[in-house]
Amino acid sequence: MNFDFVWFVNLFPIVLPALELTISMSLISLILTLLLSVFISIIRHFEVRGLSQFFGVYITFFRATPLVAQLFILYFGFPSIVPAMKSMSAFQTTIIALTLNTSAFMAETLRAAIESVDRGQMEACYSMGMTRYQTMVRVVLPQAFVVALPTLGNQFIGIIKGTALGFTVGLADIMAKAKIEAALDLRFFEAYL
Repeated sequence: MNFDFVWFVNLFPIVLPALELTISMSLISLILTLLLSVFISIIRHFEVRGLSQFFGVYITFFRATPLVAQLFILYFGFPSIVPAMKSMSAFQTTIIALTLNTSAFMAETLRAAIESVDRGQMEACYSMGMTRYQTMVRVVLPQAFVVALPTLGNQFIGIIKGTALGFTVGLADIMAKAKIEAALDLRFFEAYL
């Protein structure tokens, strides 16, 4: 097989417009994942009765099942049960699946990071008259994010890679465009590269 450099270069104007879709999907999923995982990790850290157990099951389910199966359940399964979900687009479904999946992993990372902050700091905040909310926002969460930052970066990379699964439900992101062009000329190596 000969590498066709001209075909490779000519592919960029075709594939790069889809990069906007991939980036927007990744950023929206990351923001939603951060919000949901912070909420879950705080609930699990303080062991809120009922919610903590619910989120324990949630985390177990989403960490134990493949992302593509979750995507299929959301896109093909739920709309047949809940008619209101039939209007959900592939873009929305992919974002929801990525958010739910990644937040299960990220919530555990953040919970461990929150627990790594010395308990004495929380007690010092309480002795100064801070509320639990003030303590979390001003003292604990900033330190926990520093501890969790490397893992959060890895999770964001996982989100970007996960956007390629949107192709399975008809979403034409950068990977889908490359696959389509590769199939036309049987130049898969150049397209994937």
